[in-house]
Amino acid sequence: MAQNDTAAVHTLDSGEPEVGDPRAFWTYWSASTTSGVGSAMTTVAMPLVAVLILHAGAVEMGVLTAAGDIAWLVVGLPAGAIVQWLALRRLQVGLDLLRAVAILSIPLAWWLDGLTLAHLVIVALVVSFANVFFFVANSTFLPSVVPKSELHARNSLMSGTHATTQLSGPSVAGLLVQAIGAVPTLLVDAASYLVSATLLQRLPERRQPGDRTEVGSLRRQMREGWDFVRHHPVMNACMWDATITNFVCGGQLALFAVYLVQSTRAPAGLVGFLLAAEGVGSLIGSALSPRIVRSLGSARACIVYGFVSVVGALTIPLGAHVTAWILFAVGNIVFALGVVVLSTATRTFRQTATPPELLSRVMATVRFVSWGAIPLGALTAGMLGHWLGLRPALFVLGAVTIGSPLVLLCSPVRHLRNLDDPVV
Repeated sequence: MAQNDTAAVHTLDSGEPEVGDPRAFWTYWSASTTSGVGSAMTTVAMPLVAVLILHAGAVEMGVLTAAGDIAWLVVGLPAGAIVQWLALRRLQVGLDLLRAVAILSIPLAWWLDGLTLAHLVIVALVVSFANVFFFVANSTFLPSVVPKSELHARNSLMSGTHATTQLSGPSVAGLLVQAIGAVPTLLVDAASYLVSATLLQRLPERRQPGDRTEVGSLRRQMREGWDFVRHHPVMNACMWDATITNFVCGGQLALFAVYLVQSTRAPAGLVGFLLAAEGVGSLIGSALSPRIVRSLGSARACIVYGFVSVVGALTIPLGAHVTAWILFAVGNIVFALGVVVLSTATRTFRQTATPPELLSRVMATVRFVSWGAIPLGALTAGMLGHWLGLRPALFVLGAVTIGSPLVLLCSPVRHLRNLDDPVV
């Protein structure tokens, strides 16, 4: 069981801030929101740079998308132990600055007439590695400023905010791409990282408890996080559920932009709005998640809304011309709604059921496995799109989605009302 919240982290300052200080949370929220808006715009601008300027196809888009998440497979597992040795705020600020510089290099190369697909892949790799360590530090930081009793509500708020950025960011990006071009739009993302770094610098420093004196203990620390998740009957099932979902998401990320541009002939401005449909679904899911969990229980909600996601994924590639745009948006909304209910419930469960000294390693372990599936999904979808065509490849991804709720039904989760109920 998790220890009391005040033991979750320690500061480097003379006095430890009280858990639940609203100023700390809202500064944290503001930083996350600002960088989230910029990143959401890049999810539209970067693929459009590849498709419209560099004329990338399905295979190239699969490689580019995979590069954006491959770091979870490379350093995802040790990231939790490494983060435990470091000051959380200082690490996040440094990573924000690194990501800003990487994104800024794309407009610079374009202005110098030297932009290539290889450059985009390298930038995606740099941002990918920075994202791994930033996420582990950032998700470990949240329980230090929010009491356990408020954690699900705050996670829902963070999911709702993320949904809003996913709704507004791509829409604005689509308009900006139409007005000033895909490459200059990336400047907004770079600026958002700089603002985020400035805000995070205002937070008190924090460290996790635990032994940081022996670098040789890295393997042992990684094994402790891995063993905790692997032997936990509920957390392990939720991890593999998320892995299947993220495999599908990786494939969708690789194919969506090129599918909309090449198969449905959607203009760049419309592409942004269609991709923003995910934000609508995420916003609805995050708003309803607390009520759904109270009504059904977190375990049952994960199973039910896993099947909701299946329906959404299979709707996405239906239709032709204008109908295809409508069904793409509707399917994206339904799919995202189900995913957010699942991710909010399981993330809250991990944060409350994990001992504080293991939290960063547990978060890193789950992300290593589940987010490691994103580049695999992207590469697989890129090849399927090349061999079968873009629309059939999206149908295959929709069929794979059913594995997500089936994993839970084949685990002890099917007997539970809530994820934190005792397993008998």
